[in-house]
Amino acid sequence: DILSAYQSLLIVPIYPIFKNFCLTRASIVTMQKYMSKSTAQRASIGSSRQRLSTVRVKAAVNVEQLKALRQELFTYINSRGCNPIIVRLGWHDSGTYDKNIADWPARGGATASIRFKPEIDHDANKGLAIALGILRPIKSKYPDVSYADLFQMASAVAVEAAGGPKIPMQYGRKDATSPEQCVPDGRLPGAAHPFADGSANPAEHLRRVFGRMGLNDKEIVVLSGGHTLGRARPERSGFGAEKTKYTNVGPGKSSASPSGSPDRPVTPKPAGQLGTSWTVNWLEFDNSYFKEVKAKRDAELLVLPTDACLFEDDGFRPFAEKYAADQEAFFADYAQAHQKLSELGVEWEEGAPVTI
Repeated sequence: DILSAYQSLLIVPIYPIFKNFCLTRASIVTMQKYMSKSTAQRASIGSSRQRLSTVRVKAAVNVEQLKALRQELFTYINSRGCNPIIVRLGWHDSGTYDKNIADWPARGGATASIRFKPEIDHDANKGLAIALGILRPIKSKYPDVSYADLFQMASAVAVEAAGGPKIPMQYGRKDATSPEQCVPDGRLPGAAHPFADGSANPAEHLRRVFGRMGLNDKEIVVLSGGHTLGRARPERSGFGAEKTKYTNVGPGKSSASPSGSPDRPVTPKPAGQLGTSWTVNWLEFDNSYFKEVKAKRDAELLVLPTDACLFEDDGFRPFAEKYAADQEAFFADYAQAHQKLSELGVEWEEGAPVTI
């Protein structure tokens, strides 16, 4: 353009090129005015474009909604005593990850594909439609938060609200968007022989399933400790009794909260088949799972083959013994493993991950 041409003239000798052309003072002043006007116009246009971009761009991760959601989830989950099933929902969404598949969301993991059929109807997910129903009303209040972030945040909050460790979570997960993006059945662990993957024993099965996710022996054992929360329900998993002395009237000695502390989960009222718990205070997150599995002291507490093998297998035993003896060590290792589990297979939004 004229401005560029004039600017190029200013940086080369004029006389050799334009020996038959003479620039007068008046012509130079005119061109300088034009250059100043053009520069101002360009600056104005650039500023307008910048303003328009600012208006159009929307943050991919709404940190304020994430903060508000996390705060509300503490009371929302504890008031319903639904901590165990909410933890299970998060685990079963992320636990489908296959490290051998590169493509997202085919590789599985924390994509929230579990909210669609047919995945929610997989045998391992029986009962989890209830968890989706519990979280549905709260999701509508925070529309900018992805389902994948909601499920993983709720799982972490459910642990912390029950007395467990604070998990260093990150957010900004993308959601699977259709039933066609559901993972195939069979990626989640079983509890007893015969195992769908053909494993000869529980330890082999756990290593196959969790190894496919990229988890090691230590992480397998420490995550198993999450069974300190909740019960096995025979109508869902096929394991456990209809009810026990620990599930018939709520966990432990308290009918309001397993620890008696006002900030702990409220025991849900008995309804239908109540199942068998791994621990006495099955709404309290602590290391009692490891103590009870090791002792096998009470027939009314559950010990599945995949639980027992933690103290029987040479690779698992050192970690199980450690966590039975040291709750602080269990909490520290659990927080790290839970965070890792919550990020398996994740595709992050632009600008993510973020912490709150």
